[in-house]
Amino acid sequence: MRVPTNPSNPMFDYEKFSDSFGDIPEEAIIKIKEISEFKTYKSNFQIDEFGKMPSKVYLLISGVMRCYITSETGKEFNKSFFFPMSFAGSLTALITNKPSKIVYETITACSVYEIDYNKLKALCEKDILISNLYRGILEKVFVHYEKRQLELISLNASQRYQRLKDDIPDIDKVVPQYHIASYLSITPVQLSRIRKKIKES
Repeated sequence: MRVPTNPSNPMFDYEKFSDSFGDIPEEAIIKIKEISEFKTYKSNFQIDEFGKMPSKVYLLISGVMRCYITSETGKEFNKSFFFPMSFAGSLTALITNKPSKIVYETITACSVYEIDYNKLKALCEKDILISNLYRGILEKVFVHYEKRQLELISLNASQRYQRLKDDIPDIDKVVPQYHIASYLSITPVQLSRIRKKIKES
């Protein structure tokens, strides 16, 4: 089953979901949907705002999202991008019950399942399938975080860009260049030079 192109269609790509989080039975997905609300958002909409107490986790069905932090001077630094069949949301804020320090925002029009976090946690207490799914989400978040930190330390900008392209081949087509540059911790001009060198090589 492919991800639907119609953002108003709450269909679910079970195959891609299973690839990401393991073989989760369909009945578990049904239980998640029961504590969720299907919504669509326009581009550049903040689903989790800085300084606000979040209450939801988002399963992205279609579209692209990002999360970022803002410096004291107002400069944005992208921390991660999110694509269909991935979870997004201020997990640290939810777990610690504190205001979010990270903004989660749509890059394109998106359709999501908004999952009530407290209901999800309660479901984890009595359903091993949901508990395993929640654990898988946390594990994937941690692995991504560690991978990101290692890349920033060990790879130069060109290598980081190539690694990003390896992970997400079509990223240049769906994410604006200034967002990609921010994620790589370089300027758009530097990214343009890197892309030019790669094309010439």
